[in-house]
Amino acid sequence: MDVVRRPTGWFRATIDENYPALGPAPDLLDEFKQRHEDFRMQGLCDEGAHNAAWDEVGFEDRYRTHLTEVANAQDAVAEFIDRVRAEEQIVFVCLENTDQKRCHRTLVKAHLTARL
Repeated sequence: MDVVRRPTGWFRATIDENYPALGPAPDLLDEFKQRHEDFRMQGLCDEGAHNAAWDEVGFEDRYRTHLTEVANAQDAVAEFIDRVRAEEQIVFVCLENTDQKRCHRTLVKAHLTARL
């Protein structure tokens, strides 16, 4: 299972379910990607550019706000919680090396865990 706003073709064939409502808001994602590219053009490595863009756009705070204030994200969170409480095993697939890059999936996991 994953939470991707804009899945690629290979992604669809790999993942059983996707919850785009839990992906980053389009404006946040676009701003993050632009700043990431800007930092790459300034000579930062991919991981450095990723994390610098994350910090600069306030990704974590804005994404947490998305999870708690956007109706379709709230609905998806409630559904996940119901599924886990029904003892369904749910595995999130992360495309990032979270030892090197921050990832919204770790925020989703923490958000869900805090509500169980």
